[in-house]
Amino acid sequence: MRIFLICLSLFLLPAQAKVLWQDFRLTYLYGENYRIGDPTRHVFTIEHAANTSWGDNFFFLDHMRFKDGTRTNYAELQPRFSLGKNTSGNYQFGPVKDVLLAAHIEMSSLATNYLYGAGVDLAVPGFRFVQANVYRRNNDKVANNWQLTLVWAYPFTFGKQQFLLDGFMDWASTSADQRANLNLTPQLKWLASPSFGMESQLWLGIEYVFWRNKFGIADSPAFRSHENNVNLLVKWHF
Repeated sequence: MRIFLICLSLFLLPAQAKVLWQDFRLTYLYGENYRIGDPTRHVFTIEHAANTSWGDNFFFLDHMRFKDGTRTNYAELQPRFSLGKNTSGNYQFGPVKDVLLAAHIEMSSLATNYLYGAGVDLAVPGFRFVQANVYRRNNDKVANNWQLTLVWAYPFTFGKQQFLLDGFMDWASTSADQRANLNLTPQLKWLASPSFGMESQLWLGIEYVFWRNKFGIADSPAFRSHENNVNLLVKWHF
């Protein structure tokens, strides 16, 4: 119930503000080289991103299906409050476009982790956006630690075809019961919808997942937690 009320309050906040833009999308992924659990899985993801007069928000829910019939869900909610939009101060300096207060909630049947910190929006030539956030992690089942998150999107064309290279990087620090871990997950996508005469955007491509010490579990010959995984990807914006 506590998680439901938090999620509800965070979704109601942008409802009271002006929505500058928002985007809903569905993604299907298929991969065969996952670490920890079944190596082969189908992942169905629903995402919502919004930029409002108070800041921005990103939410996703992963629904994973495994060979043995097991099904699990995992979700994250990431609201950020813009100081540039909501105070009289000037937060633009150098490549920094804005400074934000950042929150992050990770939700699964195993644990719920609460993260809080600060972020910046960066102006980088050629990129649609670049974000950097630093969080203090309040972990449910393990010791607390720190996390650095980078998010980016880089559009480009090849001939008349449109492509997008976007993704994120999470680095979490060592703690009493976790190893420092790195998750780098870029997606390379081709905009296929013009070829099919579709008005809404349909992207086809791949997602590459690079983990070191996945979930903070130390890699060893007896237990491999390093992951290099290529997923087939279909993403539809609606």
